[in-house]
Amino acid sequence: MKRLVALSAVFVVLVSACSPADERARGEGTSSAASSTGSTTSSLDAPPSSDVSPLPELDDFSALDLFAGGNRGGEYPATLPQPTIDTAALLRGQVPDGIPAIDDARFVSVAEADEYLEGNEAVVVLDIEGDARAYPVQILIWHEIVNDVVGGVPVSITYCPLCNSAVSYERIVQGETTTFGTSGLLFNSALVMYDRLTESLWTHYNGEAIAGLATSERLRAISSPLLGWAEFKEAFPDGVVLDRNNTGYSRAYGANPYVDYDNPSRFPFLFQGELDDQIGAQRRVAGVSIDGAAKAWTLEAISGGASRATHDMVGEQSVVVFWKSGQATALESDRIDGGRDVGSVGVFLSEAGGQTLTFAGQGEAFVDEQTNSTWNVFGHAIDGPLAGANLTEVPHLDTFWFAWFSYNPGTDLIDG
Repeated sequence: MKRLVALSAVFVVLVSACSPADERARGEGTSSAASSTGSTTSSLDAPPSSDVSPLPELDDFSALDLFAGGNRGGEYPATLPQPTIDTAALLRGQVPDGIPAIDDARFVSVAEADEYLEGNEAVVVLDIEGDARAYPVQILIWHEIVNDVVGGVPVSITYCPLCNSAVSYERIVQGETTTFGTSGLLFNSALVMYDRLTESLWTHYNGEAIAGLATSERLRAISSPLLGWAEFKEAFPDGVVLDRNNTGYSRAYGANPYVDYDNPSRFPFLFQGELDDQIGAQRRVAGVSIDGAAKAWTLEAISGGASRATHDMVGEQSVVVFWKSGQATALESDRIDGGRDVGSVGVFLSEAGGQTLTFAGQGEAFVDEQTNSTWNVFGHAIDGPLAGANLTEVPHLDTFWFAWFSYNPGTDLIDG
């Protein structure tokens, strides 16, 4: 049964005590051709919109000014494209850039980061053309956006603590490279970003421009799952890690300002959207969307033991969900590494080597029945006849049910 939910302030979230930037520099940008990654047609790796008109001059007005508490107000000007949402649902939780993005990302080696990261800590993993990088949640929880270049691709790594989701985007708007910052606004209890080229407002969750000069444009998303630190350092010993000692800011990295937020009995902060009450709003799910078919599995449906493989269908596609223990939720304890074990998830097409494979969890890995090869949670065959092979990744989101349902209302939900 569906119901409309009124504004609730049941839970007050502590946010970083930051001052807004003195100025929001409008990025000049440089031309860049979009590159493509990923190999399934999904909501997380769809190409950007191409059927858009050239942007008008920005002049002195932007959607950010109007909606995020700047010097503008009143009705939305007729000279701009009409927003794609009811802008009354944009709620202000901070000032623009009050939670500052990291624009000059610095990195350290796996060995250096291992001195302060616990094996069960959550990290966002991005691997483009062999350039593998980990972005610890203990940093992202205070900044929410990192503007970076990975594998030659300009990207923004985004993390929303309120919906427990990580998505990365190619930071190209209308063919120009730009950067993204935090607008201070929330839409359905999720981060709203702005680009520094047009100062349009964008949803973190699906990369759509919802207001401003770039309205209706979509960013190209790149899969960047949340995984345990131990998984990253084992799979990518030569990878690099965002340096917490060179962010340009002083924050309590390692501490969690959202204590007890990962609690299935809680109600999402400043949420006004539509809920489906099959399960609690803040139950954890892993969600995928392929060719318009959406499916989400609760954590209980896919977890168990040290590892577990779950076979299912999404639309016409046969997929396998790998779950492996060893990742702590960052949003429960007062320490990022102190939460309960929620495990790490990977979702893949269940085919490799020209055949359909059937998997089962075995110890801390996964073994296919057909060849007895051993696979890790990244879908890499690490031993056996298929060693060196890779499963085709299906981009997914680890998130809360209310957030997934807000953007995928027709989802087929599997509860354990």
